[in-house]
Amino acid sequence: MFKKLGNIIKWIGQHFMGMLFLLIAFVLLMPSSTAKLQTANLQEIKLTGPIISADSILKEIEEAQNDTNIKGVLLNVDSPGGAVPPSIEIAYAIKELKKHKPVIAYASGVMASGSYYASIYANKIIANPGAIVGSIGVIMESANIEKLMHTLGVETQIVKQGTYKEAGTPTRKWTPQERAELETLTKDTYALFVSDVAKARGLDVSKDKNYADAHIFSSKRAKEAGLIDEIGVMHTAKAQLATLAKIKKPAWKEKNKLESFVEQFVAKSIMQLQAYFYGLQARL
Repeated sequence: MFKKLGNIIKWIGQHFMGMLFLLIAFVLLMPSSTAKLQTANLQEIKLTGPIISADSILKEIEEAQNDTNIKGVLLNVDSPGGAVPPSIEIAYAIKELKKHKPVIAYASGVMASGSYYASIYANKIIANPGAIVGSIGVIMESANIEKLMHTLGVETQIVKQGTYKEAGTPTRKWTPQERAELETLTKDTYALFVSDVAKARGLDVSKDKNYADAHIFSSKRAKEAGLIDEIGVMHTAKAQLATLAKIKKPAWKEKNKLESFVEQFVAKSIMQLQAYFYGLQARL
């Protein structure tokens, strides 16, 4: 009897971690309330952390657009911005989505640069009273590690064709021609950014110094500059979306807990990595 009991205890000890994982997975995945059994009619999409890729956000936007049960979308933004192309991809996906169902962009923390660009085509932009909005500008940077390489005794060997093929290199100081080339690129990107903001928000493109020029605004000043429509909290944004979508009994679509946990973990990891590594590219 004691031998059998010992074998059972031994088996539990050997498989404890696996059982614990299954238990956690079961708790995370099981429905927490009967509310989840209701058909969702509104959806929240989160834009969090640096914008490096738009793939996951675009997938959510597409799913919301194709789901006939979803009548409105809340874009919850807390991002410092990021790469230019994915920011534009999100902006134009929201613009297309708005043709079919209302979208409210809510600045829950930071809605700056690329993340503001991503939000401009929403029906309304609402910002938390303590949110940071704006930073409409473009930056391109790279370290100059020439002295460090010299100290370490490292030299580069390069074969190239094209005057500007090394523009942006970190191995030496940029030449005046290379700097001018990169400045032209940032000016072009900035002009595109300002143009789209002006069209989307009904602002005068010739007065961009008032609302762009990389100004960082509080919610109050952002409203005065015309970058947002209203100052409010999450409840405000959700209530207004329900009104725009003509929904009397809001039922929000929820992700399973495990999926949400993984997404948050990945977003935080990317944010930490970005603090150390960011290759040369124009970014918003």
